[in-house]
Amino acid sequence: MMMISNSTKLVCLKGAALQQPNRSMATLKQIQMRLKSVTNIQKITQSMKMVSAAKYARAERELRQARPYGDGVKAFFEKSGAAEAPADNNNGKVIVAITSDRGLCGAVHTNVSKAIRNELSTELPDTVQTQVFCVGDKSRALLQRLYSKNIAVVANEVGRKPPTFLDASKVANELVQLNFGSGKIVYNKFKSVVSYKTEEVPLLSAKTMLAAPKLQSYDSIDEGVIESYQEFTIASLIYYAMKQSACSEQSSRMTAMDNASKNAGEMISKLTLTFNRTRQAVITRELIEIISGAAALE
Repeated sequence: MMMISNSTKLVCLKGAALQQPNRSMATLKQIQMRLKSVTNIQKITQSMKMVSAAKYARAERELRQARPYGDGVKAFFEKSGAAEAPADNNNGKVIVAITSDRGLCGAVHTNVSKAIRNELSTELPDTVQTQVFCVGDKSRALLQRLYSKNIAVVANEVGRKPPTFLDASKVANELVQLNFGSGKIVYNKFKSVVSYKTEEVPLLSAKTMLAAPKLQSYDSIDEGVIESYQEFTIASLIYYAMKQSACSEQSSRMTAMDNASKNAGEMISKLTLTFNRTRQAVITRELIEIISGAAALE
């Protein structure tokens, strides 16, 4: 026995046929709305590709001017023996993650965060925790869930404008205040328009640089000069890494937006074909109904 509550109202209309919803018209409207949405997305991705192409051309041009900063410091570390000097592990270790605040550029920021995450996962609980200096909000967002205690400093507003040596100097000033014993910079090195590689460059403390075996052959250098030169080398390396990362980011974003535009174009073609077939089916069915009704009246 079927029970009906008192609040339920039943309305019966004699001679009224039950109207079935026109599913074809609803489908056509849904396809048309989705087609319009994908078309708008394609326009946005094409515009972002053009903007990224212009920014990439500028970033690559500025990268040529910034390469001597990093290459010179690396050559000095190798020839002076500072890279082979024993690290000062008493003051802990620091890792600088070079990313930006902006996304939609593939796995550029993810690769940097993954490399740092893999290294932090191998640390023993009894040892001094490695400090992470996040340049850009993307690295902070990717690391804070598991390693929020390791994040010491976060530099925001990175990536909106091309990085300058002044920006690198500000980061270097905050980095020197951490008083680290050893460290490194993790960044994406630009190789070509469609290729980049996540690399590391060491950061040396003043004590480590002073212990370099061949450093005294250049000149009689005291601790004050070493501290000043340490600040300059850190700023130069950070500037070099930021330029490399910015160029890799723009090239990756340009490639990602190009792929997104192509995928949107394929979706537009498929949706247009589906829309035309559905509309033709609706027209054919309506013609059949009209002809069948006319034939019934004869």
